[in-house]
Amino acid sequence: MRLWHLIVVVGAALSVVSGIQSKPAISATLLSADDVAQVVDVRNVTVKEGMVSGELVNKSSRPLRDVQLLIRYTWLWNNEFRPGKDDPGMAVYYTVEQEISPGRTVSFTYKPSFPLPSRPDGHFETTVSVAGFTEIVR
Repeated sequence: MRLWHLIVVVGAALSVVSGIQSKPAISATLLSADDVAQVVDVRNVTVKEGMVSGELVNKSSRPLRDVQLLIRYTWLWNNEFRPGKDDPGMAVYYTVEQEISPGRTVSFTYKPSFPLPSRPDGHFETTVSVAGFTEIVR
């Protein structure tokens, strides 16, 4: 009887502790590029000396935040048939942390921590795409 009483007390205590420590569920959904474009859009992208600026447009009915951008600096060789060995291309993730209300637009600017190399054997092509975001459901 004592063992049964101990099991019941420990079980109740664990239930209370686990109830206190529980957090709301956070789900992640994988979307296609077309589906992402229906929620958030990247517009008016400009690139100057590696610095990337543009706008994010919230096309959904819910607020968005933590929009993660994939910024790709693709190196294009002048002679693609004989590319060099040192490809300076790179990609970075940049997070725009501010909240974007439905139907609103926010500006962003990303500046690399070091200057992109300027070389005579090619040039950079820079693209920006949405890699992720948080949609706030209240």
